[in-house]
Amino acid sequence: MLAKSSTELVRQQNSSLVLTALRRHGPLSHTQLSEATRLSSATVSAITADLERHAVIGKNEQQAATGRGRPRVLFSQRRDCGYLIIVIVSSDSIQYSLVDYAGTLLDRFSEERREDGAQAFMGRMSAGLERVVARSGIGKDQVLLVSFSSKGLVSPTEPKLVWSPMLGTEPVDVRTVLGEGWRARAILNNETLLVAQALQQRQPQAVPALAAVSLGHSIGLGIAKARPGSEPEISAPNFGHMLHIPGGALCRCGARGCIEAYAGFYAVLRTAFEVPLDTIPAKIVPLPEVDKIAAQARQGQRMAGFAFRQAGVALGNGLSRLLSLHGHMPVFITGPGMRYYDLLARGVEEGLAQTHVVRLSGMPRLEVVADEPTLVFEGHLGLAFSIVDQDIIAQRAPVQAAAGE
Repeated sequence: MLAKSSTELVRQQNSSLVLTALRRHGPLSHTQLSEATRLSSATVSAITADLERHAVIGKNEQQAATGRGRPRVLFSQRRDCGYLIIVIVSSDSIQYSLVDYAGTLLDRFSEERREDGAQAFMGRMSAGLERVVARSGIGKDQVLLVSFSSKGLVSPTEPKLVWSPMLGTEPVDVRTVLGEGWRARAILNNETLLVAQALQQRQPQAVPALAAVSLGHSIGLGIAKARPGSEPEISAPNFGHMLHIPGGALCRCGARGCIEAYAGFYAVLRTAFEVPLDTIPAKIVPLPEVDKIAAQARQGQRMAGFAFRQAGVALGNGLSRLLSLHGHMPVFITGPGMRYYDLLARGVEEGLAQTHVVRLSGMPRLEVVADEPTLVFEGHLGLAFSIVDQDIIAQRAPVQAAAGE
């Protein structure tokens, strides 16, 4: 029984390698699959035949450019094998995207988010999912997975939003959003975790670890650590609500002295206008208001410049703790607040320079990355498809191992 289980585990791992290669590189020939996965030709033949028989992948012929010789056979995912729905929850909207199994975006729309309780919020998301399938004409049973993301604190054991800037401690279990007729799995991830996932996928060469910091109304952190022979380990520590100054400014979470209470948009506004530190923070600060403060800072207005400098120091102090715990790694700055990085940079470096690890090993690589929404979407696809592929492989009946496997 143990030998049989081990053989089945190897088969599943090899099948996963094939699907991952097709997803990363697009349509591949038999030879290219063998090179990309480092599996024997016989093993690739057995796996592709099995996946094709179960309508997970298909093949098509590509005629040689010269028009002579036998056409090359390329394998790729079957687009109609199933569908994913991606739900991105932001401070002011909820975006829904429908994607087929090959990763093709089929439909996308957004709805305004209102400030009300968790039950009404989940009800609107349920209606939004119904609208996705109604617009596309697909059946609910064809949706394999619904992937949600949000700012805030996500439970490590279940798809539940434990705390969020808009809902506070009202919990949101996204499994309850799927009503009758849905067989899809529901997953939930912190938004900046997905950014780290996407950045890890984008690296031309594998890096041991990297961090993504999202600047905006909230301050998010995602960490991606490479694991040889396996998917990277992705996490999202509650960075924005780490302690910066004991008994300091009031944060949206209700605590005092958090990093976000000095580096979030509402913190910049509060400092620039010299509002008392115990003032209840605004949930949302319109971006044009922060733009005005940034313009004043660039013109030399003292308190506006100090607001961004103080925000940078808070971020730098927090990152110094990250490096002390996890070692040196590149840090990518993203989110709507990246447009102010010229005003934040000096404070960030000042905050980092105060820690022992930076004095010994030097400043980490700091890089500003634009278009956070695209990174979030890429992260969704990367994590969601890895889960879907594993589910599909596990559900198929075992096949006899090929010679040389």
